[in-house]
Amino acid sequence: MLRQPTPFFFEQGPQAVILLHAYSGSSNDVRLLARFLQRHDYTVYAPIFTGHATDDPRDILREGSPEQWWRDTQAAIKAVRAAGYQQIAVFGLSLGGIFATQALEVDQELVGGGVFSSPIITNQHTNVPQQFPRMARHVYRQQDLSEDQIKTRLAWIREQLPIQLGQINQFVTGVQANLNHVKSPFFIAQGGQDEMISAQSGLQLKQALEQTGQVVDYHFYETASHVLTVNTAHQQLETDVLSYLTTIFEVDNDN
Repeated sequence: MLRQPTPFFFEQGPQAVILLHAYSGSSNDVRLLARFLQRHDYTVYAPIFTGHATDDPRDILREGSPEQWWRDTQAAIKAVRAAGYQQIAVFGLSLGGIFATQALEVDQELVGGGVFSSPIITNQHTNVPQQFPRMARHVYRQQDLSEDQIKTRLAWIREQLPIQLGQINQFVTGVQANLNHVKSPFFIAQGGQDEMISAQSGLQLKQALEQTGQVVDYHFYETASHVLTVNTAHQQLETDVLSYLTTIFEVDNDN
């Protein structure tokens, strides 16, 4: 079996950043950004959501749920605080952005944070129903399973996936309804060639937040696809996140 990713905690400076990964992803989604921030004296923690980073994609559907991933997020914040860090920002990629946003709505002690390619505004088309089975098939073929075994597993995935995606959409509806509870400046990054969600998602979130009077730091990477933390935009994203962090932590230090 291939070695699976694990959570990481890069301890460096006194200000901490939590990075939450994408649906069907892992801490590897955010490792490049984490190392960049560590080099700039930030401590970075990247947990792994329940059911992810195992040998079987079905575990995401069997063990995971929005409620469980929200508990994972709360546990990550608690762990960083328990390690002695009080100035904390939280960001999430795609699915992770849903829980980063929820955290910023309910935990006013967080300094700030935001989302990368995250579908916070609901009722939008996504390509997850097509992409997840393709990812699963690739994993199973690497494991030398028979075609019959693969077909059986994929049939189960196709049956269960819409149920979980419906649960995620329901959870997002609650997050969207409480955007007015965000009190810190909010970072948004969106790729113009996003193959998973609408390229308008980031702009729509920006507009929704600004309607509630929030300060938004919005970045649009016209030629970039969905996974901004590793694709052609990753270096610019790193620079933009660093600039944002410098601003929010400076503001926090002045208070």
